[in-house]
Amino acid sequence: MLLKDFYKTSTLETVDNVSTATITINKNHEIFKGHFPGNPVTPGVCMMQIIKELTEDIVNKELFMESSGNIKFMAIINPEKNPDLVLTLDITKTEDSYKVKNVTKFEDTVALKLTANFKVK
Repeated sequence: MLLKDFYKTSTLETVDNVSTATITINKNHEIFKGHFPGNPVTPGVCMMQIIKELTEDIVNKELFMESSGNIKFMAIINPEKNPDLVLTLDITKTEDSYKVKNVTKFEDTVALKLTANFKVK
């Protein structure tokens, strides 16, 4: 985990090539003291790192992001109001990489959509 204690994975289930993870963002993490005081917002780059780490757990390989596209931040993830997130990862393996289509939600709100290609280190 790149950011120690930033989030906790509650569940991680895979059916065929689609995995669903339930995580909880740590609202007391140091990063929220600067992003932003009094109105915490989960940084988009941290969400992208979480997607990478979950994908690594699922495929059991160390990865790096080769490319990404269709990144759409659709709602602010405030860890004080919505710390519990559900991430759906549709993972397709190619020769030496993995294509991941992600949708991240809290309650019924879609917060993030992302497509990325991860290469095996």
